[in-house]
Amino acid sequence: MKLDRYDLKILDILARDGRITKSRLAEAINLSVSPCWERVRRLEKAGIIEGYSARINARVLVRRTPVWMQIELKQHNAESFQRFENAMRDTSVVTECVAVGGGVDYLVKVEADSVDAYQRLIDEWLVSDLGIERYFTYIVTKTVKATTPPLQIDED
Repeated sequence: MKLDRYDLKILDILARDGRITKSRLAEAINLSVSPCWERVRRLEKAGIIEGYSARINARVLVRRTPVWMQIELKQHNAESFQRFENAMRDTSVVTECVAVGGGVDYLVKVEADSVDAYQRLIDEWLVSDLGIERYFTYIVTKTVKATTPPLQIDED
């Protein structure tokens, strides 16, 4: 599906404000309401817009200790990677996990109830069959920026 500048503007606006009204969205991209809303429906049907949600400030509800980790596995084969990745998907306090190139295999973000809870999780992982060779822990002291990047809009 080819996207034009109107589609990209719609996506950019909806990514920041999923509750915008049809008329305000149309006004923001300089289209009338009907063609604008047809574009939104087309983007939804194509699976580009997967849904709409609220950004919940979990820190207001529950105090969490965010921790970033660098993890290196003992073995570098498909089975080891799959086993580790499945465990990350199944661990509720793991909020992000990305495979990276370079000196480590994964960057993992854990949002634990406390540093003690984080350490108990690590202790479990180390005695399990996850194959962790080495890990480094970084306790988050302050979030400087956490946003969704803007969509690139080419003005051809």
